Amino acid sequence: MTAAMSSSIIPFRATLLTLYPEMFPGHLGFSLAGKAMEQGKWSLEAVQIRDFAEDRHRTVDDTPAGGGAGMVLKPDVLAKAIDSLGEDKRPRLLMSPRGKPLTQKRVRELAEGEGVVIVCGRFEGVDQRVIDARGLEEVSIGDYILSGGEPAALTLLDSVVRILPGVMGNAVSGINESFEHGLLEHPHYTRPQVFEGREIPAVLTSGNHGAIEKWRLEQAVRLTQERRPDLLDNAGDE
Repeated sequence: MTAAMSSSIIPFRATLLTLYPEMFPGHLGFSLAGKAMEQGKWSLEAVQIRDFAEDRHRTVDDTPAGGGAGMVLKPDVLAKAIDSLGEDKRPRLLMSPRGKPLTQKRVRELAEGEGVVIVCGRFEGVDQRVIDARGLEEVSIGDYILSGGEPAALTLLDSVVRILPGVMGNAVSGINESFEHGLLEHPHYTRPQVFEGREIPAVLTSGNHGAIEKWRLEQAVRLTQERRPDLLDNAGDE
């Protein structure tokens, strides 16, 4: 903990298990996240999975049982990497296209904890036995396939770190955003008053705060109905 932090605040700790530790911290070393890291508000450690392979070739993968294309990350090697962290109560996440979709609600839950352990998969996937034995929570950032879990891990951490206490200059910025209340965010405008013949909506410069909030809510509902009606369908389930 740095001198800049209160002794009562526990920094958020992120540990990444990966075959490419050089990919971290990536973009998280810049802007607000990078500044927050320098101030000790959060930390990131990238652990090389290959260091836990015991053969001379440091083998981390093998062919899939039952045949098929690609390779599978070996359970014994990954288990040793996870176990090297000792008694660790942080959630263990596995970035996976078959995982539960990452939501803003889950992001806030993670941000309220002490940190996360994230496994970055590669190849065709990870042996199911280590997923079960080490209690890995599979998380997806979208319905598409990446070459590995590292970009997904960076995305997840970006969403979490930005809402950690003291990271954003204006805490309200993290509250009135898309997905925070089951709606997409309303449109934004700023000066100049007229841009290429398009004016800022008059209500936003009226000074009538009640009318402004009403307009913003109406716009948020309209955009959500047009682009993500599923969010409205699911609103009653939460």
